[in-house]
Amino acid sequence: MVGYFTLILVCQLIGELVVGTFGISIPGPVVGMLVLFSLLLMRGKIPKGLSKTADGLLQAMSLLFVPAGAGVMMHFKLLGEALLPLSAALIVSTSMTIIVTALMMRWLNRAGTDE
Repeated sequence: MVGYFTLILVCQLIGELVVGTFGISIPGPVVGMLVLFSLLLMRGKIPKGLSKTADGLLQAMSLLFVPAGAGVMMHFKLLGEALLPLSAALIVSTSMTIIVTALMMRWLNRAGTDE
């Protein structure tokens, strides 16, 4: 498990290095996740140990939101001042996500039945 945890962290480090080197405006962990995904595609399957390690990290993921929640509470007044634009952004982004997901599901459903 330690080896797979190290693999996840190394992929994240590679992502951070790529972003820092090339000045890409994508978060380093996202690039690292793409690196890990590419490695898994080349391998053709997900090792059981990696799956267990990732599941363990996902179970503890809610703990990672505690600092962000505390930060939000510290800036509660600032959030109140920007309530209208934040609300509009949340409504528009959520609506767009639902629409794109529905269109993708429709397209994938048609593609699956055409075969």
